[in-house]
Amino acid sequence: MESCNCIETQWPADELLMKYQYISDFFIALAYFSIPLELIYFVKKSAVFPYRWVLVQFGAFIVLCGATHLINLWTFSMHSRTVAVVMTTAKVLTAVVSCATALMLVHIIPDLLSVKTRELFLKNKAAELDREMGLIRTQEETGRHVRMSTHEIRSTLDRHTILKTTLIELGRTLALEECALWMPTRTGLELQLSYTLRQQNPVGYTVPIQLPVINQVFSSNRAMKISPNCPVARLRPLAGKYMPGEVVAVRVPLLHLSNFQINDWPELSTKRYALMVLMLPSDSARQWHVHELELVEVVADQVAVALSHAAILEESMRARDLLMEQNVALDLARREAETAIRARNDFLAVMNHEMRTPMHAIIALSSLLQETELTPEQRLMVETILKSSNLLATLINDVLDLSRLEDGSLQLELVTFNLHAAFREVLNLIKPIASVKKLMITLNLAPDLPEYAVGDEKRLLQTLLNVVGNAVKFSKEGSVSITAFVAKSESLRDSRAPDFFAMPSENHFYLRVQVKDSGTGINPQDIPKLFTKFAQNQTLATRNSGGSGLGLAICKRFVNLMEGHIWIESEGLGKGCTAIFIVKLGIPEHSNESKPAYGPKISGHGQTNFPGLKVLVMDDNAVSRSVTKGLLVHLGCDVMTVSSSEECLRVVSQEHKVVFMDVCMPGIDGYDVAVHIHEKFTRRHERPLIVALTGNTDKVIKENCMRVGMDGVILKPVSLEKMRSVLLDLLEHRVLFEAM
Repeated sequence: MESCNCIETQWPADELLMKYQYISDFFIALAYFSIPLELIYFVKKSAVFPYRWVLVQFGAFIVLCGATHLINLWTFSMHSRTVAVVMTTAKVLTAVVSCATALMLVHIIPDLLSVKTRELFLKNKAAELDREMGLIRTQEETGRHVRMSTHEIRSTLDRHTILKTTLIELGRTLALEECALWMPTRTGLELQLSYTLRQQNPVGYTVPIQLPVINQVFSSNRAMKISPNCPVARLRPLAGKYMPGEVVAVRVPLLHLSNFQINDWPELSTKRYALMVLMLPSDSARQWHVHELELVEVVADQVAVALSHAAILEESMRARDLLMEQNVALDLARREAETAIRARNDFLAVMNHEMRTPMHAIIALSSLLQETELTPEQRLMVETILKSSNLLATLINDVLDLSRLEDGSLQLELVTFNLHAAFREVLNLIKPIASVKKLMITLNLAPDLPEYAVGDEKRLLQTLLNVVGNAVKFSKEGSVSITAFVAKSESLRDSRAPDFFAMPSENHFYLRVQVKDSGTGINPQDIPKLFTKFAQNQTLATRNSGGSGLGLAICKRFVNLMEGHIWIESEGLGKGCTAIFIVKLGIPEHSNESKPAYGPKISGHGQTNFPGLKVLVMDDNAVSRSVTKGLLVHLGCDVMTVSSSEECLRVVSQEHKVVFMDVCMPGIDGYDVAVHIHEKFTRRHERPLIVALTGNTDKVIKENCMRVGMDGVILKPVSLEKMRSVLLDLLEHRVLFEAM
């Protein structure tokens, strides 16, 4: 009975244990069922997890485990066979799923380990990336310092300020104890301490430039660490027992420093360098970093660029100052030249007028005297006077033409003229002189030579007369031949004139004239002197021939104006010579029409007179007025003379057919007189012909005369034949403007 009681007393404890197991299985099942829900949530929310199927399998394993614990609740009491079968089935499935999960973990664990390896690799890469980012930030900081330093350095173009600013900016940016710049001396054999960061007045001592450490730095474009004890690094004395800081040195190229000197630095080429030395604080553990060395190298290059810019600016400023000085000097010289030219032109104008007025009297009176009864001896004297006067007039014309050629005021007067007639006129003028010397003159005009041409007839005639006149002058016997033809393309190029470029076209042609004589000839080495003004060949044959030495010089300038070339060929003394020139002439649109050349015709008019022709002469010079009156009276004219414009306007009437007036009279405006005559006689047939008789060859005179409506301009001096020709042309054409 007692034993039974004992057994009965234990049941409550067993029942308590069963209850605890029951409660535990319930919570285990509840936990097992909650875990799959959490796994389902994780799989749903995770888009990158690569082992979803393993999680599903693991969830099934947990569910089965939970189901086993849940079914086990019914085994704590009497249960049916069905519960036992279900329990057995759940355990079998749990076993199968757990084994499958274990086998899967065998394959999954290496993958999970490789993921861990990759994770570790990524962490290392991230750390390396962090270091690179730190380096980039350091470089950015270095670049910022470089930009700031460069901005400060290049904010000025004064070389000394650039160097001082460089030291200050480097000292501030790198926290340097000292920074110095060594510059080459005048001899280039030493480096001189020129700038320091801490010292206001550098000691200025020097070191040899051939030191090994200096050569080592100069041979590299990188910043190099040097010993603190080397000569260029001993910048300041060390106090106490402090250890000197690390020192680096870098070269600074000196570019284009033509005048960048310390007490007269020499001109430096691009192979010369300065030396920059930088020292860290003493007794510190700080060392130079790579980015700091790069900053120093970049700053050194920027200093070189800034110095080159400053040098270029200084050179340009010196060049500008020099140019300004030259411009001032040139402007002063130009004004002086213009003043001299004006003075010369004024002088020539006055002398021209004043010289032509007495020449007019001499030639006019001589020509009148030639018409009287003279003994042979007297006639010879008069002819000599006339020849000398004509020679003097030619000299005056040559001097004036040369002056106008040199100042560029002479311009060609392009007209249509008879080219063949111009050659025949030159021949007629030269023949009398040649016949006296018993020289034969021939003229050969090519069949293809145009009869009419467009050009400056007066300048062409003057050139022809000069060249042919020289051939006659320097020939004592023999002949002179004149040949003219159209120059072909192959004959236009000449080695003697490399600057002469002929450009043939349909609107113009090149006239080639050759004048060959059998005269004294000339040495080939003397030929270039012939075209120099006031130069003459000094041979015996030419020394007594007379002349001013201006003829060929003027001819050369005339030919150049006509876009041509002139030269002389001779084999030597006694072998004669050939003068050749080429000029450019235009082809008229209608070759059968030509503008009449209204110059004085030196062809025989016989003894043509003008009886009863009423002429009025206005001239303030009594001699010139009397001479002009004498010429006109000799030609049968009824002449009235006046000396003022008021008197001229008072006496002029319809009966006067021609009015000769000097438009260059002092205090009298001849142009106003012409205008008033036009106003007085409104009808053309009632108005007399107004002709300016002047000694001034200025082209402005002719333009002003045409502007006020004058009918002609005649240049003094005027001979009897010239006056006769003038009156004939005036009465025939009612206009006569002599070329100036």
